Amino acid sequence: MTIKGVVHKVGDDINTDDIIAAKYLVSTDAKELGAHCLESIMPEFIKKVKPGDIIVAGKNFGCGSSREHAPWAIKGCGVTAVIAKSFAAIFFRNAINIGLPFLELDTIERIQDGDVLEIDLSSGIINNTTRNQRYQTQAFPEFLQELVKAGGLMNWLTKKEKK
Repeated sequence: MTIKGVVHKVGDDINTDDIIAAKYLVSTDAKELGAHCLESIMPEFIKKVKPGDIIVAGKNFGCGSSREHAPWAIKGCGVTAVIAKSFAAIFFRNAINIGLPFLELDTIERIQDGDVLEIDLSSGIINNTTRNQRYQTQAFPEFLQELVKAGGLMNWLTKKEKK
């Protein structure tokens, strides 16, 4: 599975309230949440993000409260993957549940805002076509790729039960 998109870079310790402010938690609609993704720390983000884009972050991305609203907002605004130096454990689990691919990469400082990345989830190879650089991370496990293709854990379970 390959993902290609433009990078939107954020820093370290981006918490779930930074991703989607608590005042929007009355909704579980991904598109509605996506309309407010990162607005408290990057007000221009929602105007710049396009379907297929990628968030690149520093360490401890998704820390804070335990809620699926944060990955829903990311997916709802069109972002197709998140690459970070590290993720908070709860974000990791919630991203799996909704089918949002995420990859850990130690060398995120080599990636700049606006770069175009091609991610091969099967091999863990990330090509930065803007800078003609290649980065290697762990392959995204095949089972998790199935969850992404299905649109998340619940969709995967529903499809599995119908077989």
